[in-house]
This record gives sequence, structure tokens and C-alpha cells, in this order.
Amino acid sequence: MRHVHVPGRRLSRGLSIARQVLVLQLLVVLVLVLVSLGLAALDARANARGAATQRAVSVARAVADSPDVRRALATTDPSRRIQPFAEEVRRDADVDFVVVMALDRTRYSHPTPENIGKPFVGDLGDAPEGGVFTQQYTGTLGPSMRAVVPVTDDDGRVRALVSVGITITAIDDALTRDLVTIGVAALAVLAVGALGAWLLARRLRRQTHGLGEAEMTRMYEYYSAVLHAVREGLLLLDGEGRVQLVNDEARRLLDLPDDVLGRDLADLDLPPGLVAAARGGHRESDDLYLAGDRMLLVSSAPASWEGREVGSVVTLRDHTELRSVTGELDVVRGLTESLRSQSHEAANRLHTVVSLVETGHTEEAIDFATEELQVARLMTDRLVGAVGDPVLAALLLGKNADAAERGAELVVEGELSDPEALGLTPRDLVTLLGNLVDNALDAVAGQPTRRVRVRLSEGADGASIAVGDSGPGLSASDADTVLARGWTAKAEPGSGRGLGLALVLQVARSHDGDLVVERSDLGGAELIVQVPRA
Repeated sequence: MRHVHVPGRRLSRGLSIARQVLVLQLLVVLVLVLVSLGLAALDARANARGAATQRAVSVARAVADSPDVRRALATTDPSRRIQPFAEEVRRDADVDFVVVMALDRTRYSHPTPENIGKPFVGDLGDAPEGGVFTQQYTGTLGPSMRAVVPVTDDDGRVRALVSVGITITAIDDALTRDLVTIGVAALAVLAVGALGAWLLARRLRRQTHGLGEAEMTRMYEYYSAVLHAVREGLLLLDGEGRVQLVNDEARRLLDLPDDVLGRDLADLDLPPGLVAAARGGHRESDDLYLAGDRMLLVSSAPASWEGREVGSVVTLRDHTELRSVTGELDVVRGLTESLRSQSHEAANRLHTVVSLVETGHTEEAIDFATEELQVARLMTDRLVGAVGDPVLAALLLGKNADAAERGAELVVEGELSDPEALGLTPRDLVTLLGNLVDNALDAVAGQPTRRVRVRLSEGADGASIAVGDSGPGLSASDADTVLARGWTAKAEPGSGRGLGLALVLQVARSHDGDLVVERSDLGGAELIVQVPRA
């Protein structure tokens, strides 16, 4: 599998999702700032006018309670003493007017001296009855917030009235200064919000690769269609080995659970070798692994984006049937070689008999032919008696001839009288014994002692087929490899070798059995297939 590079080209021109989010966020921030600014301005205005009214009431009460005002009201010309006092209070209290008036509205004081003696303009409310009256009113100085309070004597009788006011213009001038501060704060909030929106949009752009919503929708639809259409299983893993994408075929081949997305591949009860290949971070092409009762051809390659590794892509192909046929073909090829060996040996013996007859040694020819026939018959009878299946007996006869040609001794011990009770078909038996014996014969090649032993046993719980040899044996790592992927002592490119034990393990597991690797008393390895009764 080639190194997978995720394309970064935009499918079409358009406003990306990141830009859409940026524009939307800026609009939201702007609207929120404007609304907040408006509400703050209204609240500040209401607070300013309320504060102005309370200040007017406080100043009016202070003037009404002043002894100087009360003494001045007892004179014949109250204005002469009240006017200077009222103006002094107006300046000190920062109000726009302080008007002291008689109950008939005649002014005793006014910021404009010409208005003294003229009637007061505006409502008095319940002030003449001793109450406190406030209102917004447009008088001689313009619109103002004013308060009217009574001036009472020691007996509590109302003798005069005091009106204090602050013009709306003065209130708005103070409010304008406050609004400038509020506006600066609003601009600061707007700037911070815009910066945050830009940073978020920038991050979103990296995560969406600058694609628009139509592009992402189209890409999802296309990718989904491809995932479900391809016949190979497909797995996409992130950099941590977690499953990010899986198609239906991969779910079927690996028997994955429904909640596989986001889970670590190592937690899915898959063969360790397959997990290591998928997460290895390097390219693998068409490697064979056994997953359950399936033979899978696995390819993997790292996936990158803009030069950065983002995970890996794993493809799976089901080669169960093909490898089974390949295994059977290897067995048939072995049988063919055995028959060729037997044919060659028979031809040699026949030539010997003919030569003896031609030279007049008829008795010797008869004895030689009879002896060879008895040996062959004894071997056939022993194997047919040991195994109840003629196909298996024929296989062992062929393997015996093959072993003899290689200079090895093949010994068959025990019995397996009823393979059908185990659910084993002739095809299964050929796969099991054929591959085990072939691997054992390969293992003893070149050894001083070349011996292969087949032990057959059956009981109430099931049966076992054990093939041991006098070869070099298997190391601990090789034993683990046998159970993970299958192994052979002879691996020739293009020969189909290296798959035999994987096929044996597949057949054993398909019958709820297992393959065990042990040390043989012959000096090499002993592979034991255990199959329970069906």
C-alpha cells in the first residue's frame, strides 16, 4: 500500500465554515454590545435623573429647614435676605435654581433677579399641604427635574414653599460624560469579542481545512458512498491507534462491535500481530493474518496531512477460501510428488524383476516380487486400520513414500477411527495432516536423524492429531508467531509456503479446537491439534 496523503485542495470556491462562523460571531458580538450599550445608556439616564431628583429634594429640605429663611419670612421684605442665601446655596449645591415663594406663588428668590416678585410657574402638588412634590417640568429655565417642599413654623403650619431644580441639559451633560466611559468599555468588549471570534474561526479553519458546508456535505456523502461500496474492509486510525472510521466489510471481517468508533484497536480482542501491523506506523503490503476463522490479507500505510502524520489506513481482504484452496493444492502437489516417487520406485522394482526373469533366476524374481508386495500390503493394512477414512489413509501412504524419498522415517501411532464424529470432513483432514506432515518433513531436512511421528488419539471428549519431528524445534518467539500468523520451516517466494500452519489453525478453530506447540521427545517440535466432539 502506498503512503496515503490526504488532499488539501478545495473542491469549490465559497465561504468556508470558519468564515461563516467568524461573520456570525462578529454580528452576535456587535448586536450584544449595541444592545448592552443602549440598555446601559437608558439605565444611566434613569439613574442620573433619579439622582438629580433626590439631590433637589435634599437641597430643598435644607433650605426649608434653614433658620435664616424662617427669620427672613417674618420680615416685611423677605427677598432682601432670602435671595443672597438662595444663590449661595445654588452655587454650593450645584443646582440650577433655588426658588423660595409665598403660598400664593410669589417668588422671593430666583436665579434671574427680574423674576423675583413674579408668580412661580409649575405645579405645586401637595406641597402646600405639607407634602413633598417632585416632577419634570418646563419652566422659565427650560425642562428640569424639580422638587417642591414646604417651609413650616414651630407649630408645623406651612408658611412658604421652596422649589429646587436641575435642568435636563445639566443632567444630560453629566450623562454624556458617563456615556463616553461606557462607550470606551463597549469598544473594549467589542475588540475582545472580535479577537476571540477570530481565534476560534482560525482554529475551526484548521480543523475543517477551510472547507465550506456544501463541500463538507458533499465530501461526507462521497466518502460514505465509497466506504460502503468497496469490497475490501477499511479502517482509519488516528495517531493514538483509535478507530475513527470503519466500513461494513471491516466490521464483518473483524467481527467489530457497534461502539467501535473512538476505541483503541488493541482493546477489540484482535490478533496481536494484526494490531501491531495496523499501528506500526510503517507501510505493510499484503501480509497474511488469522482473525478468528478467517484468513485476512492486510495492508497498512501511514496517513499524512500537510507533512504531518495523522494516523494510518488499513485495508482488509478475505482470503479464507483462496488460502484453503491453495493449501489443498499444496497437499495435492505433495500427493503428486509422492505418486511420482512411488511410480519411480515401482519402475525400479519392476525392472529388477524383469532382469531376474531374463537371466533365468525365476525363483529369485518371484521371491523379490512377493516380498515387496507383502511390505506394501502390510503398510496399507496398518494405515487403513489406524484411520477410518480412506482419504486420510491414502494421504499418509503418499506422505510415507515422500518421507522415504527424502531419507526420513514416518511413523504413525494410535488410531482415529471415526473422524466424522468430530465433524471433520476429508477436506479438513487433508488440510490438517497434510500441512503438519509437510512442515515436519521440511524441519528434519538436513538433520542427522530424520524422523517424523504422527500420533492419533481419540476419547469421549474429542480427538487430537499430533505431529512431532527430530528437527531443530521452535523458539519461544517462533511459537508465538505460529499462533499469531502461521509459520513454516521452509518459505520460498511464490511457493505458497508459510501458510500451512495458519490454515491448520483456521480449520482447528472452525471446529472449536486449537493448535498447541510443544517440545517433542524426538528433539524437535510437536504440533498438536485438539478438536472436541461435534
